[in-house]
Amino acid sequence: MRVERFRLALLNEIVPNVTFLTNPIKSLGRIVSDLTSYANVHEQNKSLKLELDRMKKWREAALQLEQKNAKLRVLNNLKLNSALSWVTGEVLADSGSPFSSSILVNLGSEDGIIDGAAVADGLGLIGRVSGVERKLSRVILLSDIKSFVPAIIEPNNQEAIVRGDNTSIPLIDFVRGTTRIQPGARVYTSGKGGVYPASILIGKAVLSVDKKMRIKLAANLNQLDYVKIIINNRLKIPLDAGGIIKSLK
Repeated sequence: MRVERFRLALLNEIVPNVTFLTNPIKSLGRIVSDLTSYANVHEQNKSLKLELDRMKKWREAALQLEQKNAKLRVLNNLKLNSALSWVTGEVLADSGSPFSSSILVNLGSEDGIIDGAAVADGLGLIGRVSGVERKLSRVILLSDIKSFVPAIIEPNNQEAIVRGDNTSIPLIDFVRGTTRIQPGARVYTSGKGGVYPASILIGKAVLSVDKKMRIKLAANLNQLDYVKIIINNRLKIPLDAGGIIKSLK
């Protein structure tokens, strides 16, 4: 018992006097612990940033897929004569020339594509096939100066020609009838001439700044990703129809 009392008495004298030594050690321990926690948080932050970057890439990919799916759904909703067949293809490239409005599509003779076939997107007519190879086709757009489309204008069923002039709003020419065309009138293919099937929407009539009647196309020719090539088996193929290589010379 005496030994225990002596040990307690000794501790009672020593412990209070070494507190000034233990406090810095405790503070240093807390600092080391805080630094370790900070390092862990920093690493977690870096990991979260990398994960966020990956998620952004996946989000962008998902948005692009959603846009493509939306365009394809719209394309499938285009109303066509049940007697006609059609094939959906992807646009590969455009002409890249201010004097020629055309695109290349990844469909060709292997897919049953024929020269002169009408081409549309999900909103309306965009042009016709002018040159077919085995695995791709060239499409002349409505804006091209070589484009002439027999049309009919509602509500008076006036016949006219939609003529391309290398602008985004082609001209309405050779109107049959004396009734004045009203801006906003809807314009469709008439089917005359046998090249374009009847009743495909082209766009709406507008009065341009040069006081000429033009057509605001339903389709956006500057944003073509997918197109529908309309197959009319009764369409007569011209004997002198050239291939893509010849037409580009």
